[in-house]
Order: sequence, then C-alpha cells, then structure tokens
Amino acid sequence: MLEGMFVTVTGFSHYWDKKPFSIGQQLLCAKEPQNPHDSEAIAVFTLGGYQVGYLANGVKTKANGTFSAARIYDRVGNCFLIEVCFSTDTKIICQVISPNVTDGRVLGAFLSSDSEEEEKLF
Repeated sequence: MLEGMFVTVTGFSHYWDKKPFSIGQQLLCAKEPQNPHDSEAIAVFTLGGYQVGYLANGVKTKANGTFSAARIYDRVGNCFLIEVCFSTDTKIICQVISPNVTDGRVLGAFLSSDSEEEEKLF
C-alpha cells in the first residue's frame, strides 16, 4: 500500500515556481503514458487544473527517502492524490494520501479551470 509513502515534486521552476504550493495542500497526480521524454511520467496539478510540475523520476531529482515515479507507477491508479509536507529550494516533498482517485467530483475539482482559484494560487 502506498498511503504514507513520500514522493518528490520537481520541475516546478518551469511553471509558477513554488508559489502554488503550501503545507497541507492536496495535489492531483496524473500518469502521462504518452509523454515523449518519459513513459512513466506523472504530472502534478493544483485545484483548477493547473500543472505545477512532475513527480521526480531520477536519482538526481528525487529527495532521499522518497519514491520515484517509476517505483510507484504500477502501484497507483491513473490519478491519485498527494499532500504537501514540506519543501526545500529545489524540491517539494509530498505524502501519497489516496493511491487511486476515480470520483468524478474530485477529478472535476482538480481538472476544471477556475479563475478565482488561479487568483488565490498566483
């Protein structure tokens, strides 16, 4: 079971840097099997459907003690939830809180654009 396991969000400097992240915030992770750079890529989204990074998938990008995207890829659903625990200058450390999200209301909240939510985040 993955609940209680930790992952690293990285690549956020290519989006809105660390601005959208706060301790305790839930984020939606979604597999990207068609990603041309990494067939085990897992994108990370905030409420409103804003992509904020990817789960780290390499020794140089993941924090020690966290799982890589490749290590959890076959153990989670296509979408799952993580919660922000803390951050460093280059990494956001999160805990897997729900390894499989299929509830349409939850998915809709994360994947539908909301301008009010964007104002809060950015």
